[in-house]
Amino acid sequence: MSAPQQRCNTPAKILGHHARSLFADPAAGHKLPVMSNTFTIGVRRAEAGDAEAITRVHDAAWRYAYDGVIPAKELARIVARRGPRWWDRAIRRGTAILVIEVGGKICGYATFGPNRARNLVQKGEVYELYLLPEYQGIGLGTRLFLAARKELARFGFDTVVVWALADNDNACRFYRNAGGRKVARASERFGDAALTKVAFAWGRGA
Repeated sequence: MSAPQQRCNTPAKILGHHARSLFADPAAGHKLPVMSNTFTIGVRRAEAGDAEAITRVHDAAWRYAYDGVIPAKELARIVARRGPRWWDRAIRRGTAILVIEVGGKICGYATFGPNRARNLVQKGEVYELYLLPEYQGIGLGTRLFLAARKELARFGFDTVVVWALADNDNACRFYRNAGGRKVARASERFGDAALTKVAFAWGRGA
């Protein structure tokens, strides 16, 4: 639900080296299980072997969110670039990735780390938060978002920013409902299209 980040061409670029080592915490492999009806819902750090499942989430969620928003050719290129090998490298390099499971099935992921926008005062940033389309609208996104913020806070990033494309109505509504305040606007190019994105923030004047 966050805005696509064209700067993240490789897993190493999702976080700087300091941030990767900071969040690559052996103690962070915890699960936060709760019961919902007959299914166990859990949020945990991504592990080796999760790459295929995260790829499926990324593929389905991006096509659902950005079909008709990002030019089709550019969207297909972005989706194809983030295959299982890409995610496997990201996990093995210690990129901060949370996954949410329902009944043992990964249905969403979030990536996060230090804020990359120098003009914003928030310390942390949730880079991406996506769910399989059929799992949206039932509270799982909120659970995953709060877990990502909790992880950021554990390492001192107690203020947070998230970017979303302005035309992504579902994402903007989600972050407004989560208490985010619009603090900035910018544009990002996708092929020949320049799309507006909005920053939502929590803390430090948000």
